[in-house]
Parts: sequence; structure tokens; C-alpha cells
Amino acid sequence: MLDDKTFIDTNIIIYAYDVSAGKKHQTAGDILADLWNSGRGIISTQVLQEFFVNVVQKIPKPMNRQKAREVVKDFLKWHVVVNTGDSIIEAIDISIKYGYTFWDSLIIEAAIAGGASVLISEDLQDGQVISGITIKNPFKS
Repeated sequence: MLDDKTFIDTNIIIYAYDVSAGKKHQTAGDILADLWNSGRGIISTQVLQEFFVNVVQKIPKPMNRQKAREVVKDFLKWHVVVNTGDSIIEAIDISIKYGYTFWDSLIIEAAIAGGASVLISEDLQDGQVISGITIKNPFKS
């Protein structure tokens, strides 16, 4: 499992940078630190876009846009999955088959396309396996 690639959903990255998120801030920060150190992290263009919008506009203590830009730029060092026309169609198929929203399905598709074995998200069904990827909610006890 040490070489397993891990896809991170937007909410995990937001919690890591949202100091008002309490225990979730610490947990998410630990996850990101592990992925930075191991080089096993995968994200997508969608995650980076959602992160930027949320941390500069929607968290209780918004991040400065320049700082958010720097964080996004740093994450470009990870394996970044670029959504394509084919990934949109695949996401629609995932949405139809599993009942997830389109946007959540696009996250799942990006994890599949990126070769992840684990998808860490608060929003998806913990323990569910889709196309060989295990969804894990790090906040579920």
C-alpha cells in the first residue's frame, strides 16, 4: 500500500488551509503532509479550481488571492489530472450508475484517470469501491 497513489478531493485541501475547521484542519493537514512527503498525491484541475474559489470567497477567514495562487501553483507539482471531453462522458456514466452528482462523478473519474487506488473525500460513500478505487472519509470514526 505504500506506493498507492491517492487522489484528494477539494474539501480535504480546503480543510488543510482553513484554520477555523478545528479537528478537520489538523487531520487534513496531516494527510497532505504525508502525500507531499511520499509523492503519492493526485489532484485534478477541477480540485484546484474549486479550492481557489472556496478559500478566497467561502471559508470564514478567506485567504488572500495571491497566497491562494501560490498554493495552487505548489500543487501543480503533484500529478494533476486534466479533465477532457472523454472524462466528462465517463463522469456522466458514473453519475448514472452510482447516483452521484456530476461534479462528484467527475472527481471519481479524475481519480480513475490518474491511476489512484484511494480517493480521500468527505462527500462520497466511505468504503465504496468504484473501478478499483477505494473511497475513504478520514473524518468518519
